[in-house]
Amino acid sequence: MEKDEQGKGKEFMTAREREMGTAKIPGMVLRYSIPTIIGMLVSAMYVVVDRFFVARIEGVGADALAGVTLASPVMLILQAFSLLIGVGSAANISIRLGKGDRAGAEKILGNAFILILIVSITMGTLALIFLEPLLMIFGADENTLPFAYIYTQIKIFGIVLMFLSFAMNHPIRAAGNAKRFASAQLLGAILNIFLNPLFIFTFDMGIHGAGWSTVVAQAASAAWVMSYYFRGQPAIRLRRRNFRLDPKYIVAICSIGVAPFFMQLLSSAIQGIANNFLGYLGGGHAIGAYGAIIAVFSLFVMPIFGITQGSQPILGFNYGAGNMKRVRTAYFWSALYAVSICVLGMILMVSLPTQIVGLFAAEPEIIEIGAVGIRIMAITLPAAAFVMNASTFFMSIGRAKISILLSVMRQGIVLIPLYFILPQFFGIFGIWWATPAADLTAFTVAMLMILREMRRLRKHEIEC
Repeated sequence: MEKDEQGKGKEFMTAREREMGTAKIPGMVLRYSIPTIIGMLVSAMYVVVDRFFVARIEGVGADALAGVTLASPVMLILQAFSLLIGVGSAANISIRLGKGDRAGAEKILGNAFILILIVSITMGTLALIFLEPLLMIFGADENTLPFAYIYTQIKIFGIVLMFLSFAMNHPIRAAGNAKRFASAQLLGAILNIFLNPLFIFTFDMGIHGAGWSTVVAQAASAAWVMSYYFRGQPAIRLRRRNFRLDPKYIVAICSIGVAPFFMQLLSSAIQGIANNFLGYLGGGHAIGAYGAIIAVFSLFVMPIFGITQGSQPILGFNYGAGNMKRVRTAYFWSALYAVSICVLGMILMVSLPTQIVGLFAAEPEIIEIGAVGIRIMAITLPAAAFVMNASTFFMSIGRAKISILLSVMRQGIVLIPLYFILPQFFGIFGIWWATPAADLTAFTVAMLMILREMRRLRKHEIEC
């Protein structure tokens, strides 16, 4: 019976592999991306929903919203390690499946699982030990620290669940099962939407309720993710014999996952620096406004991650198979879809800034500050989409160094120095204008890198 099931699973994957190698690219990118977009959008709802309800806690909404915003850099650091393992293993699995090396793909999966357990427990413990000084570094003060500390501490208690629900979900997408990938995120986010008001208001748990609703939701998502590997006929299996850590596979995972890892760490640094300057220039209201802007941006940035991650199996599989024409075509369509979504986002945010920020903030002072900031920061959103798509493209084909360069260019080399320079002359406006300046600089570099890579792939195609 087991032999028959394994045979059926192999036949299923062969059909999936044939699709990635022969189906029409534009429609296939959409088919693989749409479930992932839904999943990423729903994942963004964790942040959006928490901020929406926390901002409406009677009497402390402004400080509580600032506290949730201040917690974000700490959680981004922890999520960076989840990305390191999840995205790094997914890209390697796609490339190995393209080469027909299913055994190697399953060894990477087993190593990724053990790494997730070790890293999540280690980083969670360290984060709890140093939580208060970390929050102070990222801009907390005597008014916002209690809310930030409680909220972050609770979320760290569920860090293993967070890692399993996120990092172990990426290999499912890499094996071509985008619907299962999206359903895991959808399950957790929908639970969070219902549990947030229940815990915060009905059970009168306040900021504690926002944290525990997320932990419970991630527990359900983690259970659904792990059930994929142990029930039914998964495309790749989690086998006990692959649970021994192998330096070769650890290096393979980290060499590709390091790009999104650094991107996430830079995001944490950026938010921390911005929180400090905004707290100094405008107090808790300015930090709350920034939190509302980040929540809005996530609704458009997450679909970009959905498109790039949806196209990643197609890019990795065809690159591994040596089909460079399909690699170039898949990149073109993923870039077109990503930029188009952000053009729409830019138009909405520039046209209706007050109304949009008002969805995630209750106090007039926060809405006023946020409306100015979101209008300025949104004008180069399409350029940012191009850079993010290009970075993921290079990661998908194993060109991790270029992927890291593009990530660091946008978020580190340009943006962080501008945070220190521009506020000296323009106050809060300097924080807002730093983002468009960084986006345009990174866009220029990304365009040059993409043009060079397309020429390389075309030359390889002709030679073959």
